[in-house]
Amino acid sequence: MFARPTTVFLSVATLLAGCAQPGITTGDITYPLTATVDQVDTFYGTKVADPYRWLEDLDGPATREWIEAQNDLTYSYLDEIPFRGAIRDRLENLWNYQKFGVPQEEGGLYFYSSNDGLQNQSALYVQEGLEGTARVLIDPNGFSDDGTVSMAGWSPSPDGKYLAYAVSKGGSDWREWKVRDVDSGEDMGDHLEWTKFTGATWHPDGSGFYYTGYPTPEDDALGDINENATVYFHKLGTPQSEDVVIFKRADQPRWGFGASVTEDGRWLLIYGSEGTARKNRLWAKSLQGTGEFLPIYTDFDAQYTVIGNEEDTLYLRTTRDAPRAMVIAAKVGADGSLTEKVVLPQADDVLSSVGVLGGRLIATYLHNAQSQIKVYNLDGDHQYDLELPTIGSAGGFSGKEDENGGFFRFSSFTYPPTIFRIDYSTGETSVFRQPKVDFNPEAFAVEQIWYPSKDGTQVPMFLVRQADAEPDFTNPALLYGYGGFNISITPSFSPGNLQWVEMGGIYVVANLRGGGEFGAEWHQAGTIHNKQNVFDDFIGAAEYLTNEGWTRNDLLTIRGGSNGGLLVGACMTQRPDLFAVALPAVGVLDMLRYHLFTIGWAWASDYGTVDDEAQFRTLVEYSPVHNLQLGRHYPATMITTGDHDDRVVPSHSYKFASALQRAQGGDAPALIRIETRGGHGGGKPTSMIIDNLADQWAFSWFEMNRKPQL
Repeated sequence: MFARPTTVFLSVATLLAGCAQPGITTGDITYPLTATVDQVDTFYGTKVADPYRWLEDLDGPATREWIEAQNDLTYSYLDEIPFRGAIRDRLENLWNYQKFGVPQEEGGLYFYSSNDGLQNQSALYVQEGLEGTARVLIDPNGFSDDGTVSMAGWSPSPDGKYLAYAVSKGGSDWREWKVRDVDSGEDMGDHLEWTKFTGATWHPDGSGFYYTGYPTPEDDALGDINENATVYFHKLGTPQSEDVVIFKRADQPRWGFGASVTEDGRWLLIYGSEGTARKNRLWAKSLQGTGEFLPIYTDFDAQYTVIGNEEDTLYLRTTRDAPRAMVIAAKVGADGSLTEKVVLPQADDVLSSVGVLGGRLIATYLHNAQSQIKVYNLDGDHQYDLELPTIGSAGGFSGKEDENGGFFRFSSFTYPPTIFRIDYSTGETSVFRQPKVDFNPEAFAVEQIWYPSKDGTQVPMFLVRQADAEPDFTNPALLYGYGGFNISITPSFSPGNLQWVEMGGIYVVANLRGGGEFGAEWHQAGTIHNKQNVFDDFIGAAEYLTNEGWTRNDLLTIRGGSNGGLLVGACMTQRPDLFAVALPAVGVLDMLRYHLFTIGWAWASDYGTVDDEAQFRTLVEYSPVHNLQLGRHYPATMITTGDHDDRVVPSHSYKFASALQRAQGGDAPALIRIETRGGHGGGKPTSMIIDNLADQWAFSWFEMNRKPQL
């Protein structure tokens, strides 16, 4: 049986003393001595040591001392790289282009975000009509001196008179909501706290909005488990203490809930989730009467997302009996009974998203991890295919269900994010906002390559290179992957990745199992007991690149964040000989304890947990923290995290860095770079992003003993 671990206490003085003294030396680097504790957990008869358990005390004085010592070492190392400053300068130059969000129209007003290039945070603008003069409604750059307080969401009322907006501090997932009067530009008295994973969904009459809140944390706001999600209604001008509970399930503390209202104001919808499983429950309540919530789809057997409605008929995207998704129409009876018909049957490609816009179904399909847009009438008859500029990603389609005009965003590896205006009745498009970036797209080439994984599965990857680059074994390569949670990695524009190629490298994105590029089967093939497939796919990509001459092992860097940080950690511990540099960011690295913090328990649908013996046996085989071997030669590694990350708590990275520094048998450095006032990534200020990327690129090229083209 699984025995809950006992806690071993060490005096703060002892731990502080450990951090202050020099410790292990590898090559020319002497690491701060990281104290260990005699912590051993027993899982089903198997003893597992956890010597760095004390680093889970994220704000303890010993941990803070350790952070300072590790950052001092890392930055002193980075300071010695001669071309680091030049990399940052060019990256800043590439980043300095105007960025636009997709406009949203409410009450004749258009709301959209914009960043002039190097602003730490994008500002929110509003204008009357498309030809009106834009004015700044909210500028988050004034929220804090260092740019670490961000606007994490916004929602205008249906009449455009008010705007609810969320504030995040230090990159935390916790949000505070406020309300601004659009006409005056002044905040009202409304102030909501302890909300997370939620937007603000307005009541049709604009009297207030629905949101999801959590109980006030009892101890550690950044580490405590998140449970008991509750949907509330906040009436404008009233204190949060008077907010009305709309939906909760006290008997199911780990069910998550979110609210939505149909565009015509007829239905209030409640979506119920369990962790990150790609399934949900759906309840609906008429806002035109006094009835209760009707259980529409509550078997938790598939995804059900309402994409529009015609009175009592709901149009839904669903994966029920359709792993690549389809569209159905469901007429709701007064008692909650449903009369269904299939509108768009499942296709060969994944229906990644679909919406009712301009009286039509605007369907986004993924064909080999790139967007294809097909338009149908509400009976499912094909109208036209939307022509896109190149291989890339289209999304953010906006507009009204009964109006022909709207907007969408398109981007690709060498095509900066551009906002297009669209007439949904004809498919006619025109550029609405297009940035000017200081690079020549003609100097680059993009291709898609298929390669075999360990079990023979064919896996695609995108390769971005300079147009004249050849597979001659001389190219520094950056291999990126994610492979989890049904998330699809599609072509996107990144100044950082563009710079890597400019410097003489190649950038590669592998579309691994565990993602959503090819539907539910592709996702499930990379979860729980199949998780090793994801690592094999990534290793297979590296082997293909080196075998085919696109790079060499000593010129190969791997990078990934969050679940992708797990990917990098697992692959560098399984095949350290294959990579020159590893850059795991905000990674899930302790697979035996990830579920004990914040929202970590929700990831069990992809990972499994130690609460099941068979799943424990799988997890302990690849958990990066537990698979480092003393004396083995590991790649040069720079771990990155933020001390305010309350999605993947930074103790994952702290433990992995400590264990890697102790295990490293070669001369390659094992460093950790810790952002103070940094979170999981959301809301990070531009200056912090640029500094972080510049340091990663400088570290990688320095460790490959290469001088970049600058």
